Amino acid sequence: MRQIGRHGRYRTVIRIGAFLLLVLGCVCMAGELLGKWQTPVLQEGGRTSGQAVEVTADGNYIKWVEFHVTSEAMTAAYDLDVDSYRDEIHLDWIELLAYVGAKTGGQFDKNSVKKIEEAAEKLKSGGHTMAELTKDMEYYDYYLEAYTAVLGGMMGEFTLDGKRVYGLKAFSPIAKGFDYSHYDDFGSSRSYGYARPHLGHDMMGQIGTPIIAVESGYVEALGWNQYGGWRIGIRSFDKKRYYYYAHLRQNYPYAEGLEEGSVVTAGDVIGYMGHTGYSTTENVNNIKTVHLHWGLQLIFDESQKEGNNEIWVDCYELSKFLYKNRCEVEKVGDTREWRRVVPMTDPPAEEYRKKAETDMQDNP
Repeated sequence: MRQIGRHGRYRTVIRIGAFLLLVLGCVCMAGELLGKWQTPVLQEGGRTSGQAVEVTADGNYIKWVEFHVTSEAMTAAYDLDVDSYRDEIHLDWIELLAYVGAKTGGQFDKNSVKKIEEAAEKLKSGGHTMAELTKDMEYYDYYLEAYTAVLGGMMGEFTLDGKRVYGLKAFSPIAKGFDYSHYDDFGSSRSYGYARPHLGHDMMGQIGTPIIAVESGYVEALGWNQYGGWRIGIRSFDKKRYYYYAHLRQNYPYAEGLEEGSVVTAGDVIGYMGHTGYSTTENVNNIKTVHLHWGLQLIFDESQKEGNNEIWVDCYELSKFLYKNRCEVEKVGDTREWRRVVPMTDPPAEEYRKKAETDMQDNP
């Protein structure tokens, strides 16, 4: 039998050690990859390895949200909600989405719809409650609050053309009948002024395309911004969402009568597509491509409104979902103005208007 000398033994030990290091590296790499699909675990400073959750040290408010819910998942959850509205067990679409978010660490894929449907079946059977299904999900409450912040104003009761209905009361930001193209450009680099990521969603179309209010709210900002050109900022009534519409049309950017403080109803025409911006001089077309930039900022605390702590979410999948609800518009005579065809009454908007009128009467 062949004997192994001292140098041969050293080489064997080295080979074994190298092999063990390789195996350990593969295990660590696999763990890291799998971790992206598992429920997030808070690390020092509050942010998770998947960048899904970040809270303050005292847990007062959410500081980070990544919205990866697919349009297919939103549609499935929405349909289950609407179909069960009159049933004894009414399924809540945001709860269903939060359930999957907590189950997968905020990652949605082709299997997410099946997970939503399975949860719905358990709930409809009466054998389980959402509290029971999520009792061992440490971050369910986080996803419920985060997804409610994104979607909370988009579903409910409202009056459309005099009829009381329940369902989707949020609209695509592009009016019905007007073509556009888009792709997921969230996070892409921008160079004008300073290097920065693109924190919105671009929808390319034609100059003058009517821009629609996605959700009811009040106009918080209106005017020129060197980056966004002519732009509109609309705040939801619960103050959780700030909708930003930018690069509006030169010379005629806004719907007639729109001003700061105006109350708008979801589906209203608020402005017109253009390519203004990238200039400190007002009313300049410095953007090459005609498009609407629309963004959705989440605000859990007013300190997040402006500065380094802003939370903007990717609106690509949300834009695809909202395509199902595009507002029909019509031209106003020989003017450049457009208006919605079917009138809509949204209870939160009416309540806000009444409160504003009361406040004015009490404080003339």
